Amino acid sequence: MSIIQINKKAPVTNTFSLFNLGFRPFFLGASVLASISIGMWMSVYFSHISLPLTVLSIFQWHSHEMIYGYSVAVIAGFLLTAIQNWTGVQTIQGRSLLALFSLWSLARVLFLFGTRFLEIAALADMLFMLCLLVAVATPIVKAKQWKQLGVLSKVLLLMLGNLSFYLGAFGLLENGPYWGIYGGLYAIIALILTIGARVIPAFIRNGVDNYVEVKNPLWLNVASLILFLAFFINQLFIRNQALLGYLSIALCLITSARLWLWHTPGIWRKPLLWSLFLSIVFIDFGFVLYALSAFAGVSPFLAVHAFAFGGIGLATLGMMSRVVLGHTGRNIRNPPAMTTYALLLLTIGAVTRVGLPLVDQTHYANWIFLSQILWIAAFVLFVITYSKMLVQPRIDGQEG
Repeated sequence: MSIIQINKKAPVTNTFSLFNLGFRPFFLGASVLASISIGMWMSVYFSHISLPLTVLSIFQWHSHEMIYGYSVAVIAGFLLTAIQNWTGVQTIQGRSLLALFSLWSLARVLFLFGTRFLEIAALADMLFMLCLLVAVATPIVKAKQWKQLGVLSKVLLLMLGNLSFYLGAFGLLENGPYWGIYGGLYAIIALILTIGARVIPAFIRNGVDNYVEVKNPLWLNVASLILFLAFFINQLFIRNQALLGYLSIALCLITSARLWLWHTPGIWRKPLLWSLFLSIVFIDFGFVLYALSAFAGVSPFLAVHAFAFGGIGLATLGMMSRVVLGHTGRNIRNPPAMTTYALLLLTIGAVTRVGLPLVDQTHYANWIFLSQILWIAAFVLFVITYSKMLVQPRIDGQEG
C-alpha cells in the first residue's frame, strides 16, 4: 500500500488503535521524543558527555530535533486529523500511516547517535517530509479546498527548510543550517498564528461557561500575515537589525490587539483555553525581546526560546491534549487533572527559561537546568496521562 494512498474504507475496530488516525502515533512519538531529546541535551550541556558530531554543532543538533523532530511530528498528527474534518476526505491510516511514522521514527533514532548515520537519517527524514506533504495535499486537492493552501505552504516551507539544513550539513549550501533552523522555527510560528487565528476564538466562544462574543477582525489577520512575511525574509536573508526592531514592534502591537480582543476571564478556568492563549502571549513576548535585541542589546536567544519553549511548547501540548480528548470521544471541557499540572509545569518552565535570565544573568545555567527539568516533567505527565487513550479505541465506539 502506498504511503500516500487514501483508504476509503473504515478501519477495522480492534483493541490496538494506534494507526487509526494521524494524531495517535505522532502525538505519542512527539511527546516521548520531547522528553528523551531534552534529556540527552541536558546530559551533553551540563555533564559534558560527548555526542559524536562532525559536521554539526551540538546546538544545531538540538535545534534540528526540536523543530523537525518534535514540532513537525505534532504538526503531522494535527494536520492528518484536522484536514480530514476540514475536507471530509479520509487521510492516511493503517499501513500507510505506519509507514509514514516509521520514516519519522527512523530519522529520530539515528539522530540519537549524533551524525554517525547522518546520510541515512537525512534520507529517511526527507522521504518522511515529502510523503507528509503529499498526504496533506491529497485530500485538499480532492476536496478543492483551496483556502487550505496557506496551511499547505507552511508544510512546504518546513520541507525546504529541512532540505536546506541537510545540504548545509553536507557542505553543499553555506547558510543551509541557519536557514533550516530559523526558517523552520519561523514557519512553525507562522503556522501557530495562522491556525490560532482560525480556531482559538471559536474555542474560547464555545469553551467558556458563559456566552461571549470573541472578535477576530480580518484586517488583523492580513496585517499579521504581511508583517510576519517581512520579518521572515529579513531574519533569513537580510538580517537588518533596525528593520528587525521595527517589524517586531509592529508584530507585537498586532498580536497584542488579537489577545485583547480574544481575552475573557472565563479562559483562566479552562486549561485547554489558557494554554493556547498563553502560547500566543509568549510569541508576543518573543517579538518584544526581538525588538530589545535590536535596540537594547538583549540576547536574541531569549526571543528564540520565547517562541520555542513558550509559544510552540504550550501551543503543541495544549492542542495535543485537546485533540486526543476530542478524537477519542472524551469531554474536552473536563480534561484529566494531570493535564493542568503538565501545562502549569511547562508554563513555569517557559518563564524560568525566558523571564528569569532577564532579571538575573548570574544564575543563567541554573535557569536553563530548571527549565529543562520542568519541560521533561510536563511531557512525562502527558505520556502517562494520554498514552492509553492513543493506543486504545474511542470510548464512544466510533472509528478514528
